[in-house]
Amino acid sequence: MLNDSTIDRIIRRGVSEIIEEKEFLRLLNSGKELRLKMGFDPSSSDIHLGHVVGLRKLRQLQEFGHKAVVIVGDWTAQIGDPSGQSATRPMLTHEQVSQNAASYLTQFFKVVDRDRTEVLWQSEWLGKFNLSDVIQLTSKFTLAQIIQRDDFKKRWESGRPITITELLYPLLQGYDSVVVKSDIEFGGTDQKFNLLVGRELQVMMNQTPQQCLMVPILVGTDGSQKMSKSLGNYIGVDESPREQYGKIMSLPDKLISDYFELLTDISDDDLKDVKHNLLDPSMNPMELKKRLAYNIVKQFWGSNQAQDAEKQFEDVFQKRGIPKEMPIIRFRKIISTQEEQVYSFMLENGKKITTTFNQPLSNIITELGLVDSRSEAKRLISQDAFELDGHKITNILSIENNSILKIGKRRFYRFIETN
Repeated sequence: MLNDSTIDRIIRRGVSEIIEEKEFLRLLNSGKELRLKMGFDPSSSDIHLGHVVGLRKLRQLQEFGHKAVVIVGDWTAQIGDPSGQSATRPMLTHEQVSQNAASYLTQFFKVVDRDRTEVLWQSEWLGKFNLSDVIQLTSKFTLAQIIQRDDFKKRWESGRPITITELLYPLLQGYDSVVVKSDIEFGGTDQKFNLLVGRELQVMMNQTPQQCLMVPILVGTDGSQKMSKSLGNYIGVDESPREQYGKIMSLPDKLISDYFELLTDISDDDLKDVKHNLLDPSMNPMELKKRLAYNIVKQFWGSNQAQDAEKQFEDVFQKRGIPKEMPIIRFRKIISTQEEQVYSFMLENGKKITTTFNQPLSNIITELGLVDSRSEAKRLISQDAFELDGHKITNILSIENNSILKIGKRRFYRFIETN
């Protein structure tokens, strides 16, 4: 039997809703090893702190002897769940799904206990589905029921398209719960409909219905919208310690207490102190934010890296200096005239690139691998995020030995000329 304080921490801290709470508590005290289902569609290769909120709750229950059952949605990823988006996600190839899943799982196990986790690939059962199986599954729900899912409803009412494959998604995710005999399924509040479909399908197929634990949606670094890589307001699990630390330090003050509550293990009494201090005008939120940043970076990279990230922040941002260490981009001038500048670059990963400087900055920065896409580069240019040797730039005309390129507030690159 778990004590009252432990139970309260499990069902209150970082939890938005549990369906049904009484049965959930009965299961926790039953002595049975519970099967804790969490599925993910590897539509992206990266995990951010928004995902970590649910993963931490999963890890918490693993520590009491329960088993995580992680379903890699390699089959439904090829359908494309909108997950609250206003448009259909593009379908992925099997190769793309496999690559994303491998990266995703590596980051996943930075939070979740690998030894108490069972990893299953959805194609093991959905890959064997025939038309008869699909018809049998779809016969259990009406269109009126499915269209009540919030994102479907909004798109239906606004006249935006919904594909038949998307309507199948909640049924297929729900069927996963039947296959793995899920006791508790975890997800964000935006997944409530899908979790409940799984619960209903289990009852229809004479199984005990799973309980549904939903965690809050984490607001991103912009302070207003759900954390999302596509919105650029995310903090990635696999980002460098310095990048993680710097992004956390850029959070609006109003998010500090939420991040402490959802992403750290500080005690409830400490959390009350944090909330109290944020209301005290004599207190500087900077110190709380540094404590938060150190705590989160330490979780993923250890105390030494967290200390280094903290010192880097203090040197560069509080003391307004330039970091002593930064990534090196080696280059060689092939042609350097007033009319034409052609450079050959050697990146740290060994990749060689030859480019001219008579093209848009967004192209050059993307070719150098300093941003993920040209659209991201253009967004940063529009925000005056690029500096070369202390001067704002919208294009690169030339670089010299030891030139320093700064991107945003936290990223620095040093150019070193070679023969």
